[in-house]
Amino acid sequence: MIIARQIRAARALLGWTQETLAEKALVSLTALKRLESENDLRVFETTRDQVRRALEANGIVFLTSDQSEGVMLVHGKAAFRDPS
Repeated sequence: MIIARQIRAARALLGWTQETLAEKALVSLTALKRLESENDLRVFETTRDQVRRALEANGIVFLTSDQSEGVMLVHGKAAFRDPS
């Protein structure tokens, strides 16, 4: 599950405003603001999924481990190729 900090960081990497992400994810601005809130505001899981898919479609990779969470921006399709 992606968290608020990851979404805000992903937007920053892409240079997107909340309005831009809401438009690309086809969610309301209010829903996105709730999702990005650190106050654990409830949002539909479908909203979280649409936001995640919109970010991933634009090169964002979500990173999660036992110790931390993060995001990475991958440029171009060549970055996804298997080197073998």
